[in-house]
Amino acid sequence: MSDSPHRSFEKITEADIDQLARISLEDFEDLFKRSDYSRPYKNRLRLICLCQGAARHFVYGDRGVHDFDMWGFFEEIPGHSFPYRRRGKRDFGPSRFGSDPDEPSFQGRRVDVIGRSMPMPATGSPIEMLQRYLDGDVTESARRLAECPVVVAWPKSELGRIIWNPSAAR
Repeated sequence: MSDSPHRSFEKITEADIDQLARISLEDFEDLFKRSDYSRPYKNRLRLICLCQGAARHFVYGDRGVHDFDMWGFFEEIPGHSFPYRRRGKRDFGPSRFGSDPDEPSFQGRRVDVIGRSMPMPATGSPIEMLQRYLDGDVTESARRLAECPVVVAWPKSELGRIIWNPSAAR
């Protein structure tokens, strides 16, 4: 892909993904303080992943980074879904990735923080549940996420693990 003034082609490291996890956790904590509707999900976060174009860039180094898309996956509360249209916008801060041309007030790249709730049966890990969600291709969100690799940012014990890669044989 050709160089674009709107993308950074700097390598994303596990330290960067760890910083993105911290930014995402702070965003969710802020949401739970402000939103009565979302508050029941406070202790139900099971996984945070780097997704979409930045995840592809982490795996292949070919797309560059326009922004970072971080997805938090929560254990579903039956009859009370996580607000699927909610998107937090955070500043990555000064870094080698440069600034976001679409967010002149930010010092660094924009970090979009999105959440989804999904059933998580007692058997199976959150990673397996997410893989089933992506493989099921049931929702528009699942179809879009499944187009690019998915990389775990949190929990820290799984940091940097590529759990979905549509280009690799599974």
